[in-house]
Amino acid sequence: MNPFLYSDDNKRYHTLSYHNRQLGVKQHKAVVDAGLTCPNKDGRCGTGGCIYCASGGSYFTHGGKSVTQQLLAERVRIHQKFPGSGLVAYFQAGTNTYAPVETLQRLFEEALRCPDVEALSVATRADCVEEDVCRLLEDLARRVPVRVELGLQSAKDETARRIGRGHDWAAFLQGYARLKAHGLPCCIHLINGLPGEGLPDMLETARQVARLRPEGVKIHSLHVVEGTRLAELWRQGAYTPLSLEEYVQSVVGQLERLPPETVIERITGDADRTRLLAPRWSADKKKVLAAIDRQLAAENTWQGRLFDP
Repeated sequence: MNPFLYSDDNKRYHTLSYHNRQLGVKQHKAVVDAGLTCPNKDGRCGTGGCIYCASGGSYFTHGGKSVTQQLLAERVRIHQKFPGSGLVAYFQAGTNTYAPVETLQRLFEEALRCPDVEALSVATRADCVEEDVCRLLEDLARRVPVRVELGLQSAKDETARRIGRGHDWAAFLQGYARLKAHGLPCCIHLINGLPGEGLPDMLETARQVARLRPEGVKIHSLHVVEGTRLAELWRQGAYTPLSLEEYVQSVVGQLERLPPETVIERITGDADRTRLLAPRWSADKKKVLAAIDRQLAAENTWQGRLFDP
């Protein structure tokens, strides 16, 4: 018998699909590149981005087209596989609160006018959520569900400096607190296998995040992608990615420490396979997910078993 309460199958963690089933929601994310930059690229706090950041937008998006054109293309793609699904306009590429609030309002309102768009998801950085942006998102949330995705990657300041993140843990906490004060649900992104980090560091990040009780968490391994500073370190032998076994153990340990009610929106990630250098195992998502499921069952453990509120 599965000991985990937030599951109706063999999963021992709180999946997004389970969460949506409980709400009776049938939605899929339609990714958007709004053409926004990042303070870690334009010089405000850095240039070149984090060491794993590739130039350009996400390879998932239809960059160079309007928000409406992108969402209509995504609607066709999603409905081919999931007919009748509602859409979450997912502003994924770049820092999607890093613009004048009037620009953001225009972009978000355009998205909400598109057919079948029922919700909004905004990926950004915790140092780019000023009061006026939070007020805008709070206003939009009175009309449709709005979720903010915050890239943290690691709670360790030493790691943040090593990867050129451009802000520290204290700045993250300030931005997170500002969003929560406006009643905005947040999903926190973590990356396992960052340079210089071992298993204790990844588990400590999970412990720190658990104390925040976020609505969602995303976890994936660090991808070495062509055209990044990380790729050069990898070629020089100065960076070694996690093995599949190491990644699985890190995820299991993090799940144990996260609150059981937190929705785990992702525990593996995608990279452009034409540019992915390492780890190659990360390209087989089904294998990774199955390995995590097996490890949780083998250890007879589950999300939140070691959560310490």
